[in-house]
Amino acid sequence: MAVPSPAAVALHPHLASPLPAGWVRVDMHSHTMWSGDSTTTPDEIIEAVAASGIDVLCITDHNAIKGAVQLVDSLPCRVVVGEELKTHAGEIIGLFLSEHLPFGLSPREAAAAIRAQGGVVYIPHPFDPMRKNLSEAALDDLVGAGLVDAIEVINAKTSLRSLNARAAAYASEHSLLAGAGSDAHVPDAIGAAYVEMPDFDSPAGFLSSLRQARPVGHHWDEARPWRPRIVPST
Repeated sequence: MAVPSPAAVALHPHLASPLPAGWVRVDMHSHTMWSGDSTTTPDEIIEAVAASGIDVLCITDHNAIKGAVQLVDSLPCRVVVGEELKTHAGEIIGLFLSEHLPFGLSPREAAAAIRAQGGVVYIPHPFDPMRKNLSEAALDDLVGAGLVDAIEVINAKTSLRSLNARAAAYASEHSLLAGAGSDAHVPDAIGAAYVEMPDFDSPAGFLSSLRQARPVGHHWDEARPWRPRIVPST
């Protein structure tokens, strides 16, 4: 288990809380410069992960997995390859992916494509109107069809606690697993939100451990000074 730096704890005080033996911190939602709307470079994310003490980082770039695949062997933590996919009814995250998901699928098609790869279907910021959240009708349809594995109940970029609380209530009402993530678009956001959970070694093990998970986090959505960066094509 990695130890957070004093600087990271100053930004995100919950990082100072000790974990039970055999547990890990998992950020289920983060972005790199391959997202297009994030400028976090590989060197910056390496430094941020090392400082935060995050044990597992789910890299969920917008409509791309290239960055996550390239960073699997570079970060000082384990990496779960994911993608935040824009469907015609809003965004869906696939975790544990091996192939890029095509743009423009329906929510059901996207969920089926994730499951076909042995992946996990994760719904980010479900009730945040300031984001490209999945419509409530589409969410209800996916849940009714048994095509949702987990829902994000803490998103660090969501400014209103009531929206995260609504997501938590929805997860409880529908017996869905609860997840959390920084939704980091800048390096310092790593550590803002995550789940504490027993360690795992497979997608099935991840879902099993997530049943015992403790979502942790706070609102953190600070900008950083702009400077030129080379942002790759997705």
